[in-house]
Amino acid sequence: MSKWSRRVRAAFGIGVIWGAAWFAAGMLLLLVVGPDAADVPFPLFFGLLGFLSGATFSLLIGLLAGRQRFAQLSLPRFAGWGALGGAIIAAAVQAVAGPGADLIALGVVFALAGAASASATLMLARRAQRRELPEPQEPASLASGQD
Repeated sequence: MSKWSRRVRAAFGIGVIWGAAWFAAGMLLLLVVGPDAADVPFPLFFGLLGFLSGATFSLLIGLLAGRQRFAQLSLPRFAGWGALGGAIIAAAVQAVAGPGADLIALGVVFALAGAASASATLMLARRAQRRELPEPQEPASLASGQD
């Protein structure tokens, strides 16, 4: 698999995971405010923006993190990149929909949600990486009984 196809696949995967998490947050909001509170259903809107934010975040990581391992990345920097991903998507939505106080407030919410999602992504990635590390093995000469 080529380098670019792996990056696109990773961006899509992170987008789907973030989209699912943000969809769940939209469901909670829908339960609180009721189904008639907005023109667009909150779960669908949040899920779509979560997907786009996650994919944007993944692209930012590819550009800014370089070849660093998850253990080398700081949680605050990762959260900042997640907030940037959320803010970029919120700004794009605002540019399409036109200026409005509601979308500015959503920009702050999406930046915070992006930071939280990025932090959770890094913690899960570090956990998965720790589980995948192989156990230290004895050198072949010791394992076979040779000196």
